[in-house]
Amino acid sequence: MGAGPGIGAAVARRFAREGLPVALVARSRRSLVPVAESVAAAGTGVPPRPGVLPLTADVTDEAALRTALDTATGRFGVPDAIVYNAARVRADALGELAQAALLDAWAVNVGGALTAAAHLAPAMARRGGGSFLITGGMPEPKAPYVSLSLGKAGVRTLARLLDLEYGPAGVHVATVTVDGAVAPGTDLDPDTIAEHYWRLHTQPRSRWEHDVRHPGAEAAAPRP
Repeated sequence: MGAGPGIGAAVARRFAREGLPVALVARSRRSLVPVAESVAAAGTGVPPRPGVLPLTADVTDEAALRTALDTATGRFGVPDAIVYNAARVRADALGELAQAALLDAWAVNVGGALTAAAHLAPAMARRGGGSFLITGGMPEPKAPYVSLSLGKAGVRTLARLLDLEYGPAGVHVATVTVDGAVAPGTDLDPDTIAEHYWRLHTQPRSRWEHDVRHPGAEAAAPRP
């Protein structure tokens, strides 16, 4: 979910390269088509290539999102991994947004992830395993980005709650905290970031991590 041209597409390609079928959910069909094409091309060269299922749904529309998820599970079964990458990134200062706009941002940043978890995680738990991975950010709140700071704090809390609920049944819940603006060819290259998602998905339970930060503290330190 949140299958845009940056992290969403990179993560989908990374999983497709391992031979897994991928369902993509995005709000816009226009942005979804090129992502689906790049994911299909990234699939393993051993025929048949993994399936790619593009689905349009607004994550704030609970009924539409649940319908898209049902379509995905109808095609591919209970997912091995769920990646929630949707976010509303905007600059807004304290008190700048009306309450309705603040709630709209929360619905994208947190609400959609909760809907997806409530819809799919119980089946993953009954099966005894899977990964639920959420793109985080804002390891420290930033005054010019109030709604996003609140949303990413909510994501971390949601991940903790999901781990408490479904972790004992084998569902690995984790966040990938991306500290900065994603851009190819930089320290925040989406293809590099995507490696964290695959590593988290394949971690043995004895070594589960529940949050990774990219770039790490060492890479993020000011350079001389």
